[in-house]
Amino acid sequence: MKNHYFSKGKAFPLQIVLVVPFLIQIFGAVSLVGYLSFKNGQRAVNDLAEQVIDRTRNVVDEHLKSYLSVPQTLNQLNADAIHRGILNVRDRQTLGKYFWDQMHAYDLTYIGIGLTTGEGLGAARYDGKTITIDDWTAKPPNNVYTYATNDQGDRTQINARWDWENSQESWYTQPIAAGKPIWGKIITANFPTGPYIAASASRRIYDSQNRLLGMIACDIHLLKLGDFLRNLDISQSGQVFLLERDGTLIATSGTEKPFTLVNQKVKRLQGSDSSDPIIQKVVRHLQTFKWFDSITQDTDFQLEIQGKRHFVDVVPWRDKYGLNWLLVVTVPENTFMAQINANTQTTLILCFGALVVASVMGVFTSHWIIRPILRLNWASEAMASGNLNQTVKISSIRELNTLSNSFNHMAGQLHESFTALEKSKEELEDRVEERTTELKNALEELRRTQSQVIQSEKMSSLGQLVAGVAHEINNPVNFIHGNLTHVQEYTQDLSTLVQLYQQYNPNPASEIQIAVENMDLEFLQEDLPKMLSSMKVGTDRIRQIVLSLRNFSRTDEAEFKSVDIHEGIDSTLMILQHRLKAKPEQPEIEVLKDYGNVPLVECYAGQLNQVFMNILVNAIDALEESNGKLTYQEIKDNPSRIRIRTSVVNSTWLEVAIADNGVGISKEFQQRIFDPFFTTKPIGKGTGMGMSISYQIVTQKHGGKLECLSTAGEGTEFIIQVPLQLEVDEVV
Repeated sequence: MKNHYFSKGKAFPLQIVLVVPFLIQIFGAVSLVGYLSFKNGQRAVNDLAEQVIDRTRNVVDEHLKSYLSVPQTLNQLNADAIHRGILNVRDRQTLGKYFWDQMHAYDLTYIGIGLTTGEGLGAARYDGKTITIDDWTAKPPNNVYTYATNDQGDRTQINARWDWENSQESWYTQPIAAGKPIWGKIITANFPTGPYIAASASRRIYDSQNRLLGMIACDIHLLKLGDFLRNLDISQSGQVFLLERDGTLIATSGTEKPFTLVNQKVKRLQGSDSSDPIIQKVVRHLQTFKWFDSITQDTDFQLEIQGKRHFVDVVPWRDKYGLNWLLVVTVPENTFMAQINANTQTTLILCFGALVVASVMGVFTSHWIIRPILRLNWASEAMASGNLNQTVKISSIRELNTLSNSFNHMAGQLHESFTALEKSKEELEDRVEERTTELKNALEELRRTQSQVIQSEKMSSLGQLVAGVAHEINNPVNFIHGNLTHVQEYTQDLSTLVQLYQQYNPNPASEIQIAVENMDLEFLQEDLPKMLSSMKVGTDRIRQIVLSLRNFSRTDEAEFKSVDIHEGIDSTLMILQHRLKAKPEQPEIEVLKDYGNVPLVECYAGQLNQVFMNILVNAIDALEESNGKLTYQEIKDNPSRIRIRTSVVNSTWLEVAIADNGVGISKEFQQRIFDPFFTTKPIGKGTGMGMSISYQIVTQKHGGKLECLSTAGEGTEFIIQVPLQLEVDEVV
């Protein structure tokens, strides 16, 4: 036999062993340096990204503070002027020019007042260029007049008329209800000049006697916030946008508008529905983690968007007038990665060069070392082939020279050892042959013992079957036997009576009359049919039991054929009827049948009946064991039940489930329930082969499955699955 230590496929050449470790060390060192360089670059990128984001955030914050403070400041100045009587809200011409002048002085889209009387006036710049004046009366329709103006702020002509009611508009009702300066709900509209989206700052106005006159408001066009964001340096590569707390867009640094047109109506755009993938991904990430309401301070994280990593910073933006927005700044990582990627390429080139140089040097060095080792290898292979007379030359390397001397000494010792080994081999072969013979004999003895145990199990099942049949046949036979004597007496009496009637008819004599009275002819005529009917029931019972025996054993039919599986189950139940019915110490065990629409099944009917018998007997034993611990009334209150269910699975398999509500089987025993010789029953009551044989019949003989599902204290269910059409040649 060839020694496995000499197998060529399980060893590496020494040249590779010498060269590869050096290459790995060099590659590892260079890689570590490159990795540390890359990580330091990444850290620098993170720091730089944070600085860019912080600078952008500060710029946007300062602009928002400056831009959004104008409407509130202007409202306060105008409200103070009205309160001191400087501005007269009833002088429409003067007030209109005053607002017209302020529209020229400030970057606003609307300045106006709404009075409690329903009247109002305002100056607007809806298209961003032309200033118009809106003047309205208290009640619609067409109570608003929109005037064009000249360079002096004078009204020139009426451009449009439309309906308006102060009490129906949020920009009027919200400040009136709040009682303090506020930012109202963002306004959207679709004017002839284009879509309009604005934030409205408003507050109450009072006269000199502190009587409420109404409210004053200033609007800023939110698209101008988007223009500002687009002009930021970061907008060339990153993204900046503003959100409301519900995820609605306010302004973005992209080309996308924060609204859409639906049936010519302006509809606010949710950030999660944005066409910009960066905005969409960031908003959905915030929605996923429900961060909108919980962000109270600067929050940053990183996201993978379209295969690229982005740095994201979210900060809440508030003012004292009720604005509560979210400012989001995103920067892609690849903006800062160009130099790091170049350094990485340089590192890879240096690593490759070092590997090439180390490989060349390693090849030359290994060749000088390997040559004497190859001589040792050739001598070793010759010895492995049987030529033990081998010697090797001395090497110029001290360590290899010592190895050569050791090899030559070993070769001499090995020759002597092989001689002794040949003798030991012959002795060992004799002992192995002797031991093999003993094992064969033991195996044959084990097989004979197994066959005897299986036969014993079969005889045990047969004994139960015979006991059941004898018990069931005994009652109807005794019944018939007990009534035959009476039938014979009744028949004899009737015969005597008939003879007397024939002799004395048509006038019966007194003797006949006395005989009729003595034999109670009326009772005889009534009871005789009943007895004959009872005898018929008894004979039918005998025929039914015999038929059940035949269905169970299938001795009068072919071993493999199509059968009605329900007949086999019913036959088994008939045989076990004596164990199921009520006894003095316990009520009847109920059998609940839930038979499905099952076609004929091709199987070994007798063997499947044996499986049903084993499972049902175990179920009855379990129920009797459980009932042994209860009183008769307790058993009656919680009846013992065996449930049998049949069905077809996937149109190709028959499934039979037999469940009981007995003591159940622990998980430890469930794993061994199908092992040969394993039983939980007392000694003498079971051999432990019943379920093992049943498992073999179902799985090996029929190619099916047998499973045991049980919970200790609640019951056990056995599930049998066999194919409806069995290919006999394919079954093991």
